[in-house]
Amino acid sequence: MSTFLVIVIIALMIAVVISLVRGIVAFLNSTKEDLNRDPGETGPTKNQELQNRMMFNRIKYQAAAVLVCAILLAMTR
Repeated sequence: MSTFLVIVIIALMIAVVISLVRGIVAFLNSTKEDLNRDPGETGPTKNQELQNRMMFNRIKYQAAAVLVCAILLAMTR
C-alpha cells in the first residue's frame, strides 16, 4: 500500500510542476497581451483566466500531495 501512495505522491508532484509551468507561461503571455491591449477593454483575458485556473490547480495538487503524505506517515507509525 505504501508503494502505491509513493507513486501517487510522485504523480501529484509532476502535476504540480506541470500546472506551475503552464501558469507561468500564461502569465508571461498575458503580460505581453496587456501591453498590446486597448485601454478601453475591461475584464480578464483568456491568458489571465488560464493563469488563474493553473494556479488553482497547482494549489489543489499540492494539497492532495500533502494529504497523501500525511496518510503515508500515519500508516508507517
